[in-house]
Amino acid sequence: MTSKKTTLTNNANNYFSSDFKLGILGGGQLGKMLLYETRKFDIYTKVLEASKEAPCKIACDEFVLGDLMDYDTVYDFGKDVDVLTIEIENVNVDALERLENEGLKVYPPTRALRTIQNKATQKLFYTDNNIPTAAYTRFAYASEIKDAVENGGIEFPFVWKAAQFGYDGQGVKVVRSVNDLAGLSVGECIAETIIPFKNELAVIVVRNSSGQVVTYPVVEMEFHPEANQVEYVICPARIDSQVAEKAKEIALQVSEKMEHIGILAVEMFQTEDDEILVNEVAPRPHNSGHYSIEASYTNQFEQHIRAILDLPLGNTASKVVGIMVNLVGAEGHTGDVVYENIEKIMGMDGVTPHIYGKKQTRPFRKMGHVTIVNEDISKARKVAQKVKETIKVISK
Repeated sequence: MTSKKTTLTNNANNYFSSDFKLGILGGGQLGKMLLYETRKFDIYTKVLEASKEAPCKIACDEFVLGDLMDYDTVYDFGKDVDVLTIEIENVNVDALERLENEGLKVYPPTRALRTIQNKATQKLFYTDNNIPTAAYTRFAYASEIKDAVENGGIEFPFVWKAAQFGYDGQGVKVVRSVNDLAGLSVGECIAETIIPFKNELAVIVVRNSSGQVVTYPVVEMEFHPEANQVEYVICPARIDSQVAEKAKEIALQVSEKMEHIGILAVEMFQTEDDEILVNEVAPRPHNSGHYSIEASYTNQFEQHIRAILDLPLGNTASKVVGIMVNLVGAEGHTGDVVYENIEKIMGMDGVTPHIYGKKQTRPFRKMGHVTIVNEDISKARKVAQKVKETIKVISK
């Protein structure tokens, strides 16, 4: 953990059991888990979300139905809160910038959010700030990629990424031939060199506006080969301590240059030569930190609340080994959800399921996660495998 002691300027008593109002853009599962912490602290919350079935709806003090990308909707929502944060990046940044200019505290700051929203801009940020990342080529239109291949500008294979609106494996594709170019979304994108790597890692960095900074332990992520989604998050990562320290240093460098406030999840590759390359970042609570609810002294959701309210940041150390298993919709199942065999995993020691509250399942949709805690990392990993094999997210 890295920490810098500072003097906090806010009066914390203004937040708790008071007229203070925290606004959250987005009403999905990340917002729902943020609300666990605001309810614990009796912080009044108002949520904006486009779906009537949003997981946040049952837990916030006020729920507003509206388009997160609509300027007027976001601006009007923000005028009624004291601090505004996000649980999803796809929001109207122009409206946030106006609110920020009018004096509203918006976290992450709009400057950082603009950079992160666009993967091409994000990659350029890494290049400009000497942050190690995979080589890439930027295209205004996906149709330009074929010309670049024919003219020798890029070579197969490579990773195609849509510049905007990708999530949970969407907007990313490994392109191995001209045939794989079919069906790509037409807009701005990048073609990224495929990196031979040992591990995919992540470090969560947390910063408050007084300058206090902490990092969580490096985690290791295992991905589903087809869905390009995280299947397991393992904390601590099973890597050499020198590699872990390098990953933390680079994550802190990204955080410092980006000047974010709140949580910043930095996803990275550990190459065959033990170099660390930044893949991408998320300026909000992140899948790679879900293990912290059961395994850490201060979970990532409480930490985000502390950071955006400029409160002292909590202890990021782990009490025990933590492994997170994502619960996603099974292939071939669409409709009303059933969590088959959930009672069996609840009978296993150290296993805690989290159900997000989405009534409809579909293939690979994130429906929940399960945390496994144990003193022994090898035992925890075996239990995680058993959990994955036992519970199934199916439809009626």
